Amino acid sequence: MINFQNVSKKYNDQLVLEDFDISIEDGEFFVLVGPSGSGKTTTLKMINRLIEPTDGDIYFNDRRLIDYNLKELRLTTGYVLQQIALFPNLTVAENIELIPEMKHWNKTKRRERTEELLRKVSLPPEEYLHRKPAELSGGEQQRIGILRAIAAKPDIILMDEPFSALDPISKGQLQQLIKELHKELASTVVFVTHDMNEALFLGDRICVMKEGKIVQTDTPEQIRSNPANDFVAQFFQQDHSNLENYCAADLLALELVEDGQVNSETIVDLDTTLPKVIRLLIDGKTVVLADEKGPIGEITDRAILRFLETKIEKGDQ
Repeated sequence: MINFQNVSKKYNDQLVLEDFDISIEDGEFFVLVGPSGSGKTTTLKMINRLIEPTDGDIYFNDRRLIDYNLKELRLTTGYVLQQIALFPNLTVAENIELIPEMKHWNKTKRRERTEELLRKVSLPPEEYLHRKPAELSGGEQQRIGILRAIAAKPDIILMDEPFSALDPISKGQLQQLIKELHKELASTVVFVTHDMNEALFLGDRICVMKEGKIVQTDTPEQIRSNPANDFVAQFFQQDHSNLENYCAADLLALELVEDGQVNSETIVDLDTTLPKVIRLLIDGKTVVLADEKGPIGEITDRAILRFLETKIEKGDQ
C-alpha cells in the first residue's frame, strides 16, 4: 500500500533519513520506533507530504505521492498529534465533523457518525457534543483527536507519539482503544513512538530506527526473541528493565492488557471506590489496577472476599 524506495532527506547538509526502503501493507498497524533524532517523525510526515523527500520516491497504491492532488491525499489521511491540536473555538461535534464536512457529507450523516464514535469511546453524545476542548480532560481531548482523525473513514491514519504527554492510566486506556478501533476499521495505521513497550503492544510490525536508518523491521515476537543487534537488544532491555521488580500478579495484569483482554473501561486507578470495582466484576469485566507507573495487578472477586473476610475477623465495620 505504502512503499518507500531509496528515500533520503537532508536539511541543509544534515542527512536525517538515508536510503529508506520499506513497504507497509494494507490494513497493517505499522510502528516506527527509535530514540529522538532517529528520523521517525520525518518519515511519518512524508506520507501526507508535510515533508518532501530530497531523494527517492514514495508510493501509495502503486502511484507516486507526488502525483496525487495534495488536498485529495490529505482527505484520505487521518492525522493524530501529540499536541492534540483541537480547535478551541469549535465544539466537540464540530471538531469531529471537520473532515466529513469537507468531504461534503450531509448534516444528518455527519451527526450520526459523530454520535456513533462518541459512544464507542464511552463519551455520551448528550453530554459531550456541545462541549469545548477546554472543558475536557487531556485523555478526553485525545479521544476527540482520534475520533476526528477516523471520522471520515480514512485509508491511512498517521499517529505521531499521540499518547506520550498523557498520564499512564489515560495512556493505557487509549492504547487499548486505538488497538480495538484498528481491528474494527481495518485502516492502515502508521504510528510513531520512542517507547518500545508501546510498539510491542500495538504493532503488527515494528521498524526500529537509529540515526535515519532502519536497524530492524519485524513482528513484535521476532524482535523480542531475535533482536538484530546490540542496539535493538539494549533498547528493548532498557524499556523492560522494571519488569524484574514485578510480582506474578503484575505480570498477569500486563499480559491481560497486551493480550487485548482488558478494555478501556476496566483499567482503574488507586482512587477508584470498591463499589465501582464490584459493579465491574458483577458485569463480568476483568479489572486491572494501575498507578502512575503502569499496571499493578488484577483485582478479582476472590481477592475482595478475602479482604472483607479479614476486615470482619478484625472486627472492623
